[in-house]
Amino acid sequence: MSAEPTKDRITCHILDTTLGQPARSVRVSLSLLSTSTASPGPLNPPPVFESTTDEDGRIKTWLPYSSATSSGEVPVYTLEDVFGSIKGTSRWTLKFDTESYFGGPDKTFFPEVVVVFNVAEGERYHVPLLLAPYSYSTYRGS
Repeated sequence: MSAEPTKDRITCHILDTTLGQPARSVRVSLSLLSTSTASPGPLNPPPVFESTTDEDGRIKTWLPYSSATSSGEVPVYTLEDVFGSIKGTSRWTLKFDTESYFGGPDKTFFPEVVVVFNVAEGERYHVPLLLAPYSYSTYRGS
């Protein structure tokens, strides 16, 4: 019997309410916006992570973002590394690439969905997104 893979402290799940099924292969970025401490520690500029939803529309783990213009240097920090340097409350943003998921700017009113939320030190957060071409809803899941 294998153990369930470890999940990061922040996870998300997207359901396409038009189709009544998980939204697969949606690109999502996770960014640290601010902390209640002076800086996010040794990681400057603030870290950005990315992932793509799986077959069940979920993201359980994040990879450090490396831009197409970076000079071959791949970031090596994890989300847990970032949380280890934060004391107190932090503010994060999830950015969902809905335009690509729906197939272009003429297929959806929202080219991206941006969710900004606060994270208390030591807590875990699950952010579900209920998505349709012309509406969305989100909440703090469990």
